Amino acid sequence: MRIASFALGLLLLVRLPKEHRRHPATYPAFIVMAIMLLQFCLHPHINSVTAGAAQCAMYLAIFSPLFWVRNLKITPYSFESLMFLLWGIHTLSAGFGVLQVYFPGTFQLALSTVIQNSTFGGEQLLITLANGQQVYRPMGLTDRPGGAAAAGFYALLFGVAIALKHKNPILRIACLGSAGIGLFCIYLSQVRSILVLAAISIIFFAVVLLRTGQIARLMVMASGVTALFVGTFSWAIAIGGQSTLKRIYSLFTESPEEVYQQNRGHFLQHTMENLLPQYPFGAGLGRWGMINNYFGDNTDLVSQPIWVEIQWTGWLLDGGVPLIFAYIIALLLACQTAWKIAVNRKLGNFALWGGLIFAYDIGTVAITFNYPIFMSQGGMEFWLLNTALFVAAANSKILDNKPSRTVQL
Repeated sequence: MRIASFALGLLLLVRLPKEHRRHPATYPAFIVMAIMLLQFCLHPHINSVTAGAAQCAMYLAIFSPLFWVRNLKITPYSFESLMFLLWGIHTLSAGFGVLQVYFPGTFQLALSTVIQNSTFGGEQLLITLANGQQVYRPMGLTDRPGGAAAAGFYALLFGVAIALKHKNPILRIACLGSAGIGLFCIYLSQVRSILVLAAISIIFFAVVLLRTGQIARLMVMASGVTALFVGTFSWAIAIGGQSTLKRIYSLFTESPEEVYQQNRGHFLQHTMENLLPQYPFGAGLGRWGMINNYFGDNTDLVSQPIWVEIQWTGWLLDGGVPLIFAYIIALLLACQTAWKIAVNRKLGNFALWGGLIFAYDIGTVAITFNYPIFMSQGGMEFWLLNTALFVAAANSKILDNKPSRTVQL
């Protein structure tokens, strides 16, 4: 089921017709894939042909929305429908996360077999509630403890944006409830990186509102989000007890640099000081992550697996410095495109979605220092949302020149 999303992305590359409107990040994406192809054909330390091919296919599948989404007739209305769909799915997942805490074992899905068979886990997957009971970290509609934190992030960020965009009081109440449930899951999951990601995204969303002169919306968001963070924190502590309080409080006991260094910073330091001089042009495909786990052949002592915790290490191992620079350019162009849409007054209310995706982009880039998100469904979702936003904005400009269709929207 997990691999089906990537397979579908590859399938859509073949089945859909081609059009000429391209997202600006398409060109560096071509460069990334060219580097991957060269690594597959020329690198002497590829783990195995199967693992190398799977690694290339994974990169292409994650990039695939850049190519097939542009062929869809996405209007501003349909893009908003996509936002509502994602908001609803993640709110549902976060809601299950809350139920899993209040009714341990009743609403929990089966635990991932990879986690069950791994040497990691145990007490790290559990939290101790205020009543002394130990439960898995909220999973939501996933198969891994703590998985509800990601759903909580989307429920929070999308809920805030929808509440700002629509004046319907019932919808606004639903959005605020969704945001509160999402924050609760983030707190109880004790995934501090997601909490930091949420804070970064909200801050940059506020920057967009300030830049575009939407002071009223900015004030409403600032007061509402502050109340949500404080109120939901009190709720989470009442249920999660001291373990949740200590986990969140650890973010503020030392400077941000020290906190990051103790948790993920040493992986970045090891990448820069040890792996970069050793593998400036890549270490060979298929040597890390689930690709190596599923397809790797580790009998060759030269191409043994290498542990990866952050995206930058993965990029370095897969294609070295050239791949890192190419992917950086792709990400910069994605952020720049979303920003241009966010500050384009001609797009009217649709520009608010540009602000949301820009804030989401900045948060996603930040998470690369904590997790290899661009080797997961999260990376595929990043390119899906950015390309869909680009296509919808382009169609909005076209529709603006056709009054009858604009009124119909």
